[in-house]
Parts: sequence; C-alpha cells; structure tokens
Amino acid sequence: MKTMAKVVVPVGVAAAGAVAARETYRRKLRTPVLTWGATPEEAARQLPGDELLEDADIVSTRAITIDAPPDTVWPWLVQMGSGRGGAYTYDWIENLFGLGMRSADTVHPEWQDLKVGDLIPGKASLPGMRVKVLEPERALASLSEDGTWVWSFVLEEHDGRTRLLSRNRIALREPSLGDRLGMAVMEPGSLVMERKMLLGIKERAERLAAERAAEAVAEAELA
Repeated sequence: MKTMAKVVVPVGVAAAGAVAARETYRRKLRTPVLTWGATPEEAARQLPGDELLEDADIVSTRAITIDAPPDTVWPWLVQMGSGRGGAYTYDWIENLFGLGMRSADTVHPEWQDLKVGDLIPGKASLPGMRVKVLEPERALASLSEDGTWVWSFVLEEHDGRTRLLSRNRIALREPSLGDRLGMAVMEPGSLVMERKMLLGIKERAERLAAERAAEAVAEAELA
C-alpha cells in the first residue's frame, strides 16, 4: 500500500497542478491569446462561415490592418494551402508535421481560380479543407472534411486600407481531460503561427500595392 501511495499521490498532485494551470490560463490569458489584434466588437460579431459550425468549443478571432486595398490581399488568401502558396508563417515548423508548406512570395495565376466546393489539401493523414463560402475580396470560409474545424477570412475596406479578420471555430468530439489540457498548449502555439501568417500577408499585400502603384506611375509617364 505504501508503494502504491508513493505513485498515486505524486500523480494526483501533478494532475491537480495541470488543472490549476489550465484554469489560470483560461481566466487570465486565454482571451488575449484567442483575440490577438481584434477588437471586442470584432471578436463578438457573427462572421461568414460561423453558420457552418455553430456549436464550437474553441473560437478565435485574430485581426490585422493592412495598408493596402482588398484586391491586393485577396490573391494571397485564395492561393494558400499545402502544395500551393503555403501559409506565410514558419514553414519549418509546419513541415515538422509533414504539411509540405512553402510560402510563396509572388501571386501565382494558376492558384487564383478557387471555387466553392474545392478542396484545399493538407497533410495526407489529416482532413482537407473544403471551400464553403467565397465572396471575392470579401470573405473566404472553408470546413474540414470531418466537420470539426471552420476557418474564415473576412476583408473590410476602410479608406483604401484593409481590415483582415481570421476566425477559427473548432469542435472537440467528446474531449477528455487530456484533450482539454492539450488545448491550453495548442492555443498559444496557434497564436504564434497565425500572428506570423497575418504579418506575412500584410507584408506581401503592401508590397504588391506598392508595385502596382509604381507601375501605374510608370505607365502614366509613358502616356
């Protein structure tokens, strides 16, 4: 009995500590992690794609302001995906999980003709994302083939600038305590990757806008 107690007590203490850490994270840190860059109003709003998974266990809304119009942001969104334009984040981390990502630095015409119903492939062992909402230069939402994840992008123009919102809705199917504790690790990790992605899109869109402006000036001078 003493030997069993020596095993059971530390395990119980560790489990209690993990639960306490999760509760501390949930109460004090979770909202900033899940809403980086977004205003409270943006985080609370209904966005295109929300209707695809109403009962979500995890909802994140992250956002960024891009000093460029939506037509320079949209091309980067529609070409995202494994074997396509990548995710504009840390490719080396993505590829540790076998996702085969290589973030593009140019707009590829062959990846621009995205349509509702198209499948955006991921890792072979993971479900792909099926395009469900596609409103050019306004909204793009896809649903995982297993129905547990919706990823939506919304673009809003303000005085020639673009507000880009990225929302993830995730359902946990009968999650165990371990699954929920794992989410306390996954959520901050998703912030690191998604923040890099949003900054990557911002940099690319602003560069594209500058290139188009320079071309317009050159054409005007030749006219």
